[in-house]
Amino acid sequence: MNTTARILGVDPGDARIGLALSDELGCMAHPLKTLRAAGTEADARAIAAAAAEAAAAGIVIGLPRNMNGTYGPAAAKSRALAEALGPLTLARIILWDERLTTAAASRLLHEAGRNARDQKGMIDRAAAVQILQDWLDSRAGPA
Repeated sequence: MNTTARILGVDPGDARIGLALSDELGCMAHPLKTLRAAGTEADARAIAAAAAEAAAAGIVIGLPRNMNGTYGPAAAKSRALAEALGPLTLARIILWDERLTTAAASRLLHEAGRNARDQKGMIDRAAAVQILQDWLDSRAGPA
């Protein structure tokens, strides 16, 4: 059986950072954990540690875009995080469009009967899953 290295998905935020991890085949994203945001450098170290622990070959970081395609302050923070992460890991760093992922994650949790307000860390992990799964699906190509 051929396996591929795992990929870490990251949903960066001002208060929390959601993490997700792919399976060994690179087909499915699964929630991993939520980190408390502590500033770009500390966040980069924590993400690099999570990537190393998971033996991740890649790190997909959500890059927020406005609905009109422009980038705002949150995108600048994602880019700064990616830049700070670069020297800390050998994993390939990928910035991925994450428009509407938090809204989609909140909707899915609501549909599953979860109270989104009480489950903020869960929303961050679910958003990281969505970011990572979208990237994994983009690589799969047509069936």
